[in-house]
Amino acid sequence: MSGLIGLDWGTSSLRAYWFDAAGEIRGTRARPWGIRHLPEGGFDAALADITEGWPRLPRLACGMVGSRHGWLEVPYMDLPAETAQLGGAVRSLRAKDGLDVHIVPGLRNPQGPDVMRGEETQLLGALALRPALIPDSTWILPGTHSKWARVRDGAVTDFCTLMTGELFALLRQHSILCAGSGDAAVDPDAFARGVIAARDSGSAGAFTLLFSARALMLDNALAPDAVPEYLSGLLIGEEMRSSVASNRFRHDAPLQLIGDAALSARYRLAASHFDLELAEPVVDAAAHGLWQIACNIGLVSAGSSTASEETSAC
Repeated sequence: MSGLIGLDWGTSSLRAYWFDAAGEIRGTRARPWGIRHLPEGGFDAALADITEGWPRLPRLACGMVGSRHGWLEVPYMDLPAETAQLGGAVRSLRAKDGLDVHIVPGLRNPQGPDVMRGEETQLLGALALRPALIPDSTWILPGTHSKWARVRDGAVTDFCTLMTGELFALLRQHSILCAGSGDAAVDPDAFARGVIAARDSGSAGAFTLLFSARALMLDNALAPDAVPEYLSGLLIGEEMRSSVASNRFRHDAPLQLIGDAALSARYRLAASHFDLELAEPVVDAAAHGLWQIACNIGLVSAGSSTASEETSAC
């Protein structure tokens, strides 16, 4: 049997894909085993568990598994970097089960400096799905560390990281701003209020408005349980405001999204207050990227088709 096991292995989670010989996804599994939260037995144990019962196939991984604190450090490629060249910098290690694990490199932007691991594979997969965007496109990859990236002629020419998701988690869990708030319910009005406040903050920026979350609550102008939604809007709005103000990325064409539907919906809503157009998100971009790289380096037949959107969850 031929095919591939693809691994999207980040800081806080691990997701595995079983591809058949035609590049169709036969199964997916997810575990809360990022590189900082491994089970007893470490990387080998995590790999054995998440692939239990699947065929012994070539394995290709992307993400923080290739970082300094991962399973094997794989050096970054400097920009500009053609996504098609990622395969040439893949490195490998031998797992305890006797099979190799191949790991994709990340990208480094000397202009920042800035780095990414995992997003480069998502970009490659998204471009394979939407080849019309290869000549020139701007991409947003929301998440713990949100990325904005520019692609020109198939190469990543620029990107920057905004710690929007991590800042929200810190404020939500460890600051006085959310003291007294319960389980936050979806509140589009509170979210939009935060976005608009960030948009209208001008050169001062939304960080000067963070304490307004508490002040508005104390004035009974914002319900305690709505504070997290307001903060989410404020932080995502600041991401939009600062990116527009910097003029670093194109805004005269639809911005492309890669990410889960719920978070992408928040970004699309926030963008509407900036008169920005965000396309429907590409989902499972990492899976498509892993298959493309596997084809490029000969782990699987290059004549096979790109993986489909259909998955089966375990």
